[in-house]
Amino acid sequence: MRTTMTASHQELVRNAGTALDLDWALAAQANTSAIERRCAQLPGRRSVKKDHQAAWLLKAISLIDLTTLSGDDTAARVRRLCAKARQPVRAELLNALGFDGLHTGAVCVYHDMVETAVKALDGTGIPVAAVSTGFPAGLSPLPLRLAEIDASVDAGAQEIDIVISRRHVLGGDWQALYDEMKAFRAHSGDAHVKAILATGELGSLRNVARASRICMMAGADFIKTSTGKESVNATLPVSLVMIRAIRDYHARTGFYVGYKPAGGISKAKDALVYLSLIKEELGDRWLQPDLFRFGASSLLGDIERQLEHHITGAYSASNRHAMG
Repeated sequence: MRTTMTASHQELVRNAGTALDLDWALAAQANTSAIERRCAQLPGRRSVKKDHQAAWLLKAISLIDLTTLSGDDTAARVRRLCAKARQPVRAELLNALGFDGLHTGAVCVYHDMVETAVKALDGTGIPVAAVSTGFPAGLSPLPLRLAEIDASVDAGAQEIDIVISRRHVLGGDWQALYDEMKAFRAHSGDAHVKAILATGELGSLRNVARASRICMMAGADFIKTSTGKESVNATLPVSLVMIRAIRDYHARTGFYVGYKPAGGISKAKDALVYLSLIKEELGDRWLQPDLFRFGASSLLGDIERQLEHHITGAYSASNRHAMG
């Protein structure tokens, strides 16, 4: 019997946000040494092998936001990336694994490439995500950032990856962060919003925890670690802080909020560790594309290479697993 990657989970009520509760937001703390101990133990404590590993790697592919965010992006490059999103693993490898219906979670591009990606993915069910709000620094005037969201939604983007103003966090202006995130959510309409915290620039894990709570209260559908352009991007300690904030918010409100680690996740073994962390801290429901994504591009190539090794017993050259 062949396996297909079809959704078997219930449709969730979208996070509507809540009124700003600064007492709850500022009560968030982070025990750095305990967090680091927990994360250091995870890679050695959770290991999957052989067929189980292959199944987890196929799951990881379905959770990738396949991304190109380069200054030299062209329409041809984006179309090739979309073709890879539709067929992320070579057909003969999927046939050998007895698997059908695999595609990535989304394709993520700059606004200028949204229309190209939407056309290339028409009829596939794969959403297009647009980075927005002055990505990656988020320092353009607020009216321009809101207009950028409007334009991407009008062009067909179903997901908007916004960047918060780090200065609001660093200066402790939590009301400003909440108001900004509320405005981003309102302009996104039906498109789901991923709030990029740029955690490598927030100064402390405590700030990460507090910013996570504020953005969820303001209606973020996902919270995301990084733009991929910072010097420090996704890490396990940051991820643990953010997913525990998600867990606390769900316990408090009943709303499900997704999580997206991005930047620096390029190896299949790293993806497995992140999936283990999600399973242990949040549970199986978060291991679906509507609640978890990897922001990555080279990760897919390494996963495909590991799958070929699983089938053939030999590692192939990386050029056999190109993105387009």
